[in-house]
Amino acid sequence: MPKKSNKLMKKFLTVLILAGPGTVLSPIVTPPVSAAVPIASAHADGVIRQKSDYGFDETVARLKGDIAAKGIRFFDAIDHSQLGASANLQINRSTLLLFGNPPLGVQFLQSNPLAGLDWPVRMLVTQDSDGSVWVSWTDFRFVAGRYQIADREAQIAMASQVAASIASAARK
Repeated sequence: MPKKSNKLMKKFLTVLILAGPGTVLSPIVTPPVSAAVPIASAHADGVIRQKSDYGFDETVARLKGDIAAKGIRFFDAIDHSQLGASANLQINRSTLLLFGNPPLGVQFLQSNPLAGLDWPVRMLVTQDSDGSVWVSWTDFRFVAGRYQIADREAQIAMASQVAASIASAARK
């Protein structure tokens, strides 16, 4: 076996041993830079993506306004493009909004504490190179499946409706 393959196998076995029995590992595959997917055709499993009818700043403002109008707790806005610029890495505009309704969201954590990795709710506003603005969020049914939450169907439906309603603030 070549040295590089041998090193990779040792790393894999170490991770497997440390992970413990019953752990399912999936390979992490990093495509070469030349194979990167253009932002206009970006896709991710379980993500709902809706085009905004407004510019980037207006979209962010309208989403924040709708979150506030609904009495939902707003936690933070993370400007990815600003973070990238501080590291001399350029990306198109991208801001992540974090918000939630603890009386609803904490119920998912009651079903599976690991669901805290996906709560509070995240809604991402991105802008393509052509100026198109998008609002994206994770489908709550996908999240429920990820954490094997089977006892909160009404809450999943409610969270789905609320997220879609907030995203509709970016539509005319």
